[in-house]
Parts: sequence; C-alpha cells; structure tokens
Amino acid sequence: MHEKKVAPAYAAAELQAREHRASHEFAKAADGARSAADIARDEGDSTGWWNMTFLQAENLLDAGDFAECTALARSLSEASLAATSPQYRARALILMANSLRGEGLLESATLAAASAVGLVDDDADMEIDVHARQALIATLGESGKLEEAWEECLSLSARISDEMDDQLAGKAYWVIGNVAFLCDKVGEGLHYHELAAETFSPSRNLDVWAKFNKASAAMRLAAEVADAATLRCIERAELATDVVGGNEEEILLLRLNRAHWNYLAGDTGAAIELLDELRGSADQVPPQMAGEIFLLMARAQADTGSNQAAKESLVEAADRFDKAGAPQRALQAREMLAPGPGSDQE
Repeated sequence: MHEKKVAPAYAAAELQAREHRASHEFAKAADGARSAADIARDEGDSTGWWNMTFLQAENLLDAGDFAECTALARSLSEASLAATSPQYRARALILMANSLRGEGLLESATLAAASAVGLVDDDADMEIDVHARQALIATLGESGKLEEAWEECLSLSARISDEMDDQLAGKAYWVIGNVAFLCDKVGEGLHYHELAAETFSPSRNLDVWAKFNKASAAMRLAAEVADAATLRCIERAELATDVVGGNEEEILLLRLNRAHWNYLAGDTGAAIELLDELRGSADQVPPQMAGEIFLLMARAQADTGSNQAAKESLVEAADRFDKAGAPQRALQAREMLAPGPGSDQE
C-alpha cells in the first residue's frame, strides 16, 4: 500500500486540535480532531481517521464527556485497524476503561482494562502495557477489589526498570501508591508516592505534576495523614492548576482536598462551607467522587452535632457509591449509619 499524502486541510485541523489541547480547551480540541477525522475518512485514510478519532475521544475524556468518549473508544476498539493491530486495540480499550471509570461503570471499566492487559508484551510496547495495567489497577481499587488490585500492583512493579522513561515510571509508582493507601498500607503508599514525586518534574510536565500532587493529597487525606508534606501537595496542585488550568472535575477535587484538610486540621466550619458548595456540583462529577463529598460532609456534620443532617448525607453517600459500583465504600457509609441518628458516633 503506497503512503498517502497528507491533505493540507487535515494537517491544519490536526494542528488546531493539538493547539487547543495544549491550552486545555478540550471541547474545542475535540471538535478540531473530529474535523480532521472526517477529512481523513473522506480521503480514505483509515489510519488518520483512527488517530484523529482517538484524539477526539481523549479530549472528550478530559472535558468530562465520558459517555461520548466511551462510545468513540468502543468504536475504535472494533475498527478494522484495531482488529489487525494489538497496539491500536489496546490503546482503545485503555481509553474506554478510563471513560467507563469516569461514568462510574467500574465493572465494565475493569473488563475493558483487563482485556487490554497482555495484548502487547514486547519491550517496545512497554508504555501501552503499563498504561493498561494502570487502568486495571485503578478500576479494581475503586471497586474495592483491593487484593486483586494489589496483586496487579506487584506485577506492575516488576515491569519497572532503570531503562523505563521517568514519567512512565512515575505514573506506575503513583498508581501502586494509590492502592497501597486503599489497602491501609500507609507506609508503602507514602513510599511509592515519594518515588513518583522524585520522577516527576514541574519543568518537564506541569500538568502531570499538578494532577499527581492533587491525587496524592487526596490519598494522604483519606489515610488521615495531615502533615506538612500533605499540605505541600495541596499547595503545589493549587499553584500548578492556576497556571495550566483544569477541567471541572479537577478543580472540584482541589476544593475537596482543601475541605478535607480543613476538617482534619480542626476547622470544621470552613470544611462545611466548602462542602456545601461542592454538593451543588455533585451531579457533575463521577459518582465515586460525589460519594466522597457526602461522606466527608456527614463526618463534619456529626462533629458539629447535626446528626440528622449527617444521616441524610450518609444515605446520599451510600447511594452514590452504589452507583459507582463501589460496594465496600457504600457499606462503610451504611455502617456509619448503624448507630442511628441520635448517636454522636461516626
């Protein structure tokens, strides 16, 4: 098959899409990528169509349009190009797993990620394999399947080597640390997140730096590690996000982290004030995150003696966790309800 000459209109649309993506204008980037994909399709360029549709789906994911991203990722995984290339199929399945996770469809996300793992195992495709394992670990962890998640972490850890790109190794350490925290292996969680922090550089990729510090702060706070290092993570994430921007979910997670910090620092009033604002956006974020908002609100309300309000927040938290496919977190919320609305217990 001879190599097709790239149409000027295709090149212009792709360039515009990537410029919008670099500026975090994800909706515009998705539109530009769709235009490039349409041009490629009309030109009979199946590879160009696949790549630009993938770019469109990536931007929809970052824009928080999870359902549309899932639909596109599924179509990419079933395209003829993916049928003949395990690399293309794996990339599509990883993207689909991440978008399904964003929708709160954790069981389906786990199946998609598991399908991607092992599709490629050549050293040349290590990045794809690591991303597949990261997606699987994240969905297992959020589903409460912690033993399975930790087993996958051990497999991922065995893939890390000195030859691996620093950013890729950092992302691997990051997800392993996340699961360690979820498994109450706080020391190991801190260790792996320290390893991740050593590999990431704000000068190399400020966006990844912001996302890591934001996520690390959330994990530390969930483990009730409210030390100076946790505060540094929060402040680094806030400063970096001020520079690079972020989607609505990322901004809300920053505010949830700050509310959690306020709560653990004993400033319950400030925590409740922030959480009140966050509750108004609960339907715009993944149900897992919404559950965390209501669960923290319940703890803060209980501490101020607002037991009936705390009970209502716990019911809401359990419902959101159920929708997210996170039965263990839902059970925790219901166990906090067990003493009854008249109790001061959490």
